[in-house]
Amino acid sequence: MEQKIHQGRNVKRFREMLNIKQEALAYNLGEDWNQKKISMLEQKDVIEDNLLKQISAVLKIPVEAFQNFDEEQAVNIIANTFDNGSILNGINHNPTFHPIEKLVQLHEEKIALYERMLKEKDEMMVRLEKLINK
Repeated sequence: MEQKIHQGRNVKRFREMLNIKQEALAYNLGEDWNQKKISMLEQKDVIEDNLLKQISAVLKIPVEAFQNFDEEQAVNIIANTFDNGSILNGINHNPTFHPIEKLVQLHEEKIALYERMLKEKDEMMVRLEKLINK
């Protein structure tokens, strides 16, 4: 059983994802359009190709997106592609280094840098004193 794509609902979904109000879409489609006509358009199963092209140009979304997007299929793909362990909310629970050791290493590098800077400052002071005493 083939499920039919509801083009009007797809226009509404993409419009809402772009945070565009019905009034704004109506304004961009021309003088013949108003919020009520957009609302009625979003209830239509099939939208004429020339009108879909206009909407596509306004929303900067390919016509094929309105004609082919199926929310149920998208949810199924996402549900079957990712499991709870594949993303881990972006947190690496098994780092390849020990965080405390890394902090200690960075701290030691910072101390070494300060010591080098102090040494260079002392050398500069000696040079300046020699220049002044000449």
